[in-house]
Amino acid sequence: MKKLLLVLLVVALASFLFVGCLPTTPAEGEGEGEGEGEVAICPTVSVTSQVALGGKTYLKKGTQTITVTFAVPTEPVSVYVGDALKVAPSSTTEVVMYANADKTVYTGTFAFGASAKDCAEAYIYVETCDACAFCKYPYIVDTTGPASQIKISNGAACVCVGCTIEFDSTADSTTCGVGDACCGDYCSGFASYAIDLYTSKPFDACCDVPCVTPAYSCPGGVACPIDCTLTCITGTTTTTDKVYYVVATLLDNVGNKTRYYATLTIDSACGLTVLEYTANIQSGLCSDYTVSTGYTSQVVTSTDPAEIGACVTGI
Repeated sequence: MKKLLLVLLVVALASFLFVGCLPTTPAEGEGEGEGEGEVAICPTVSVTSQVALGGKTYLKKGTQTITVTFAVPTEPVSVYVGDALKVAPSSTTEVVMYANADKTVYTGTFAFGASAKDCAEAYIYVETCDACAFCKYPYIVDTTGPASQIKISNGAACVCVGCTIEFDSTADSTTCGVGDACCGDYCSGFASYAIDLYTSKPFDACCDVPCVTPAYSCPGGVACPIDCTLTCITGTTTTTDKVYYVVATLLDNVGNKTRYYATLTIDSACGLTVLEYTANIQSGLCSDYTVSTGYTSQVVTSTDPAEIGACVTGI
């Protein structure tokens, strides 16, 4: 009888190992479930847009692929996504997962951030059998792009023929309130900016990639503050003012994009008037452009620059 019980025990343990599952509790957020001399049961989990920053995992809002990879063939496998921290798997949404031939890699898609506020935290849960603890992987969904209040002013006379225009995001207490910044991102962090100047409308139906080549561009930057000077801009020698189209593009660390746009009108003396667009281009085709904050036509003076964009709230 003792030998029979020993055989049954060995069979039971072997069945756990076959599915890559031991009844242990992984360390929260790290997908760890292994002890000394013990086979790891928690797989690695990745999401299409994930970015690791400061020990946390950030994701971009939208439908993306979840990939779960085991060290050994494992089935059955269930994957759930929670709506908030500390929520039991019974309150989660299960993801339909598909296995590769040897059942070591599972993939499925999920719409992250569909109903969550910006920078909301939640978990991905992976279950491999009824007797096992869930493997838990925390993530943060960044749903909103960065922001900046950009000042536009006349620069000092340049050594070449033409005009100089400066763009910057220097803090201004009269327009940025307490707890706000004039350049940044509330969640995953500011990644880069670019400012381009066009001689004709750069966008019609192709909003993501401009339809024409910019006439002038800043080198761009990877951190705040925004600081860009365009020189030798061709003005006009006639009574007809020269009109340029400016597009400022900001990115955060997960790829969310914010774009501001305006017309810059330059006269023969390099006098500058700025008009921020008040509606999206081509009846809403360019939906990722940010609607203006209420400014109308702004005449730039030596003491009063024009402004486009907005401050970042809450940071």
